[in-house]
Amino acid sequence: MKPSKPAEQTHEDLVAAKLIDEIYERLRGYAALCVRNGRSDQTPTSIVHDAIIRLGSDRRFEGPEHLFACAAVAIRHALVDRARRRSTLKRGGGWSQEVLDEIAQVDPQVDAAILELDGALEQLANVDQRAARVVELRFFGGLTVEDVAEQLDISRKTACEDWAFARAWLSRRLGAASEGGA
Repeated sequence: MKPSKPAEQTHEDLVAAKLIDEIYERLRGYAALCVRNGRSDQTPTSIVHDAIIRLGSDRRFEGPEHLFACAAVAIRHALVDRARRRSTLKRGGGWSQEVLDEIAQVDPQVDAAILELDGALEQLANVDQRAARVVELRFFGGLTVEDVAEQLDISRKTACEDWAFARAWLSRRLGAASEGGA
């Protein structure tokens, strides 16, 4: 039996692969920061791999910053989905056998914080979509204000103003939520 010939890669596929290679370490560095700051109990590598899988192979990226911005969204969704899945599991849904080491690393407070932030970001998006996008790119993507401004095609000053507004809005929203739940 003759081995099958590998599918030919298009120029766009090669460009996308090169972009992912270029930003892989940058994403991994940011994912490591997420882990150190308690935003996730996953390993940096697993966060990045999950984000890359979520990006899909059918997407076309305009450059490294566009890919990184899309990866920020993918990282947010990966962290939120994992928190939701574990929240369901701790209530008895989806019974399955798990390795004891993995269970010992689960921090319910991290899950709750991620889910609370995700809900607040959805509310912020109803008030100011661009400010919510700035938070997503800065918090989940680790982009600088300059990178956010370039990605959203706005001035640095506007990005700073959106960031300040979003932080204040989220602080009030999350503060009120924690007071109400206490």
